[in-house]
Amino acid sequence: MRRFIEKFKGVKPHDILHIFLFAIALPIALVYKQFRKDLWLVCDNGKEASDNGYWLFEYIRREHPERDCVYAVYRKSADFEKVSALGKTVEYGSFMHWILYLTAKVNISSQKSGKPNFAVCYLLEVYGILRNNRVFLQHGVILTDIEFLYYENTKMSMFVTSTFREWEYVDSRYGYPEGSVKLLGLARFDRLHDFETVPKQILIMPTWRDWLGTNALAKDPKKDRENFCSSDYYKKWSSIIKSKRLEEICRKYGCTVMFCPHRDTQRFIGCFESENPYLTVCSYPEFNVQELMKSSAFMITDYSSVQIDFAYMKKPLAYFHFDYEEFSQKHYHKGYFDYKEDGFGPVFESPEKLLDHVEQMAVKNFANEEKYLERHKSFFTLYDTNNCKRNYEAVKERWG
Repeated sequence: MRRFIEKFKGVKPHDILHIFLFAIALPIALVYKQFRKDLWLVCDNGKEASDNGYWLFEYIRREHPERDCVYAVYRKSADFEKVSALGKTVEYGSFMHWILYLTAKVNISSQKSGKPNFAVCYLLEVYGILRNNRVFLQHGVILTDIEFLYYENTKMSMFVTSTFREWEYVDSRYGYPEGSVKLLGLARFDRLHDFETVPKQILIMPTWRDWLGTNALAKDPKKDRENFCSSDYYKKWSSIIKSKRLEEICRKYGCTVMFCPHRDTQRFIGCFESENPYLTVCSYPEFNVQELMKSSAFMITDYSSVQIDFAYMKKPLAYFHFDYEEFSQKHYHKGYFDYKEDGFGPVFESPEKLLDHVEQMAVKNFANEEKYLERHKSFFTLYDTNNCKRNYEAVKERWG
């Protein structure tokens, strides 16, 4: 009860409205459920439709159009028309979203927060007030120890994994009931077998840091920006994208660079302006993350889950780890994956050595090394185009 009260104190004024929406929607849903007994509700984060939820929804609409399935997305999303062309949609976070969420036989999402209101739903679900069937498609492949995904913090009914090592780690450590953790593969992986690479295109895609703050609606945006631009995170990545050395490599070897900040960094995108004529700073929704990965020949990242998508395509990458210990303490704790022993590319702590490696790779036309291809072979238990099919069949087998 004490923990519940502490969590309840974290509910913000905006969330209070959703408590009332839930209370009003509940009796309506109890009646509506009689008419839509087999509804599946799918979503990602509401703002975008490009993750595992979208690709599973696309598969269902294409292969099983008879299935009563709805996708939740904001109408203002740049992807809304794309999704609505496939099938039925509902406004993310709306009153109707609440009704469908409470009506659905199963709620499916790539995000732990994929629901009408995360704060209210967390209290309802984790503390047993609302018992519903929820499938976590995942946003990426888990490599670290992520405590907020433990069963006690989610109470999710099905947890999708993509490799044997990931399945084994989550199944043994995260506390889910026997049979709840499934080895099925990420739905979006189906789209990573057919691609055309732009020769010598380098993709730089770092992840976020929780300790920098994630409040996109800061009361003082100017101060927020100043704090970000004074952070070691910004300084280190700027030393790469704004370096004359990188520009010289591009000019000498005919390379182009696509710098794609994490979505939590997008509001600071102006800080990364570069005079490098070979470099493009990618903003959403103009650029699609999956398409950038499919078209690039080489990736520079840190701890981002996109490393797995890139490695899945058997493409070479390199890691820039200037804050590994701090990241492991403040963001995600160390797990079963050792970057130096298991990673899909070399690890660098200094910009200079990283750029040395970039030049070496450019000389070799970014050909991947055999040892990293061997790691690919041993790591990816599933490597085919049946990921959506396995996800669909697993949900159908359990809930019909």
